[in-house]
This record gives sequence, structure tokens and C-alpha cells, in this order.
Amino acid sequence: MTVIEAIILGLIQGLTEFIPVSSSGHLLLAGEALQTGDNLLFDVMLHVGTLFALVVYFRKDIFRLARSFFSRNADGRLARLIVIATLPAAVAGLLLGGVIDEWLRSPIVVAASLSIVGALMLVADQIATRKDIPFTRKNTLTVGLAQAIALIPGVSRSGITIVAGLFSGFSRRQAARFSFLLAIPIIAGSALGVVVSNNGETRVENGALIAGIIVSFLSGLLAIKILLGVIERYGLKYFAYYRFLLALAVILFLL
Repeated sequence: MTVIEAIILGLIQGLTEFIPVSSSGHLLLAGEALQTGDNLLFDVMLHVGTLFALVVYFRKDIFRLARSFFSRNADGRLARLIVIATLPAAVAGLLLGGVIDEWLRSPIVVAASLSIVGALMLVADQIATRKDIPFTRKNTLTVGLAQAIALIPGVSRSGITIVAGLFSGFSRRQAARFSFLLAIPIIAGSALGVVVSNNGETRVENGALIAGIIVSFLSGLLAIKILLGVIERYGLKYFAYYRFLLALAVILFLL
């Protein structure tokens, strides 16, 4: 893999990790187009770049939640609920991650996932409210269960968790922010697991790897800021339309 190819993949990862169009699906399709091969560990390292973007952007929230973890105030309760909501995806990743990577990392699965979740996004957009609601074990766990589905390429972790949040009564901005906060432990955990299981072998030159991580970090920061504003103002419909068009393009390419 060249540095230019790594930069392209890093840009795709950063822009699509938080925008609900599926970063894993885009990386898989881009890998097919660039003929760079399917390198799961390199993909995970690009996710680490976007993890850094999350930590930087939400550093004040993270510090406040961590400091209040054992408190009985609202921040402490939210911090503990984030941990609980992370468990379904963590368990699913441990039990099914290998099966999904072996059998579902294909363009046709990406096309189907793009279409199905796109339709759910349109429905969720119609019922979205403007008023924040209290975080409860039920509504946060619902979002956490949805996050487990995002192991399937093309689903989009941010997309399915925002949809679940809207169905649970969250406002658009509340659903997006909770989705971002929920991403931090699961991305960190999955990255650590893949690195350990692969013994750190990326089959990518260090220069290309570093370039990809830096670009995914910078573009991820930009994507977070854009998404929060766009979802609050326009909702999910335009992202859903993009998903339909991309799914159609994938199907035509396969044909």
C-alpha cells in the first residue's frame, strides 16, 4: 500500500466514521477499487485515528463523566449507562466477530445493509422530536443493542445508534452526541483486540500507516462538527438518500 492510497483510505474513514453512511462499508469498497486488499488491522488502525478525534472533540465531556463515574448525579449515571450500553457490542464482537469478518465482509452485504438502514433512517427521521429526554437504562441499552448490529459491514455504527436513539425518544442532537460518546469505549476495545490477535502485523509500511491515521484523525474532527449541525437542522434523510445511491452503484458494479 502506498502513502497516497493510505491517505485516501484515511480520508474515507475519517469522513464516514461519524457520518451515518458506514465507514467499514466504504473502506471495503475502496479497498476493492484501489486493489489494496482486505486488511482488517489497517482498517482498525484508521479507526484509532477517529478515536483520537472523538477524545479531542469531547474531552470536556469525557473528563466530566469520568470524574463523576461513582457519583449519584446525572453525569455519574450517564457514565455508568454508557458502560452498560457498550456491553452488547463487546459481547457480540467477541462471540461473532470472526464469523462476521469471514462471511460478511463482501460488497453484496454492504449494499443490502446500506439500503435497509437507509430505510430505517427515513422512518426515524419522521418521528424525531426536538426535546431532550432523560437517559435511562432502557433507552441507552436499546442504543447499545443496536450498536452490536453495526458489526455487519454497511450498517454504520453511528447510523444505527442514532436511529435507535430517535426511536427511543431522543432528540436528534441528543441521539448524535450519545452515539459519539458510546463509540469511544467500543472503538478502543475493538482496536486493542485486533492488534493483540494480529500481533501488530499490518502488512503496511509505517509511513503509509502513520499518514492514514493522521488523515483519519483530522477528517474525523471535521466530520463530527459537520454531523452535529447537519443532523440537528436537516435530519437523516440526505444521508439515507446517499446510502440508496451507493447501494445501487455497488449492485451495478457487481453486475
